[in-house]
Amino acid sequence: MEGRKKALNPNSKRAGYLPQNIPLEIIRYLSEEKDFLPWHAASRALYPLDKLLDRMENYNVFNEYILKQVATMYIKLGWPKNNFNGSLVQASYQHEELRREVIMLACSFGNKHCHQQASTLISDWISSNRNRIPLNVRDIVYCTGVSLLDEDVWEFIWMKFHSTTAVSEKKILLEALTCSDDRNLLNRLLNLSLNSEVVLDQDAIDVIIHVARNPHGRDLAWKFFRDKWKILNTRYGEALFMNSKLISGVTEFLNTEGELKELKNFMKNYDGVAAASFSRAVETVEANVRWKMLYQDELFQWLGKALRH
Repeated sequence: MEGRKKALNPNSKRAGYLPQNIPLEIIRYLSEEKDFLPWHAASRALYPLDKLLDRMENYNVFNEYILKQVATMYIKLGWPKNNFNGSLVQASYQHEELRREVIMLACSFGNKHCHQQASTLISDWISSNRNRIPLNVRDIVYCTGVSLLDEDVWEFIWMKFHSTTAVSEKKILLEALTCSDDRNLLNRLLNLSLNSEVVLDQDAIDVIIHVARNPHGRDLAWKFFRDKWKILNTRYGEALFMNSKLISGVTEFLNTEGELKELKNFMKNYDGVAAASFSRAVETVEANVRWKMLYQDELFQWLGKALRH
């Protein structure tokens, strides 16, 4: 178990440029795993890899491979169920965490049943105005629903974000708004994030970062960051941690030569407290570009073979 967890370390692939088939070979056996920790470790390992691949032409091959590994456990575990009075049928903590991890992977990578279930739960909430979505999968359902359904769902989540007073729910709703596939809505949200009467200053950074993690919004967030840098730097410049978090979050998954050039050109105009964060960002994007050059073809060849067997 310990060796498996180390091999699935999400930092190992990029820092040392290990061949990608090492963690993916281990993920191949996920369907046989019944414990939460291997699934959680696999999910953490897949996340940065997914973000490096999600704008590539062959991404569907990676997507198909992950869905294949998740399918058996997803069918076995199903979704949380409610009692007749609306309360959640309780299982053990480990079981619920495992189920959540599997549902997250299934919905994130496009399992059709998972998408249908999330859409049904969101539609039921809208039509009944009663939120019966189990608490421990609400973030997954909200995000999936926003990404799949129309602008009316985005507007509904936006309305709920403004009307709720629960801090944790507010955070989940705001993050869900960044999951849209609609670039106009993502641009709208980015611009709204500058209005502190609409989105709190400390939450605006998370909006920009989460849009950057969305493959449909990565270039939008990167452009927004550059266009509004003076405003953002004025707002957060004194808070070094906030500024560093923003720079890192917007740039960590940029991975083209063009984006690297844009970053280098952009940082020439800025020094001061942000200089070190920009330098680290350049190192990260250089590593991403180098990773693509070294391992992209090898990875997709391996995935193709794995899917044929």
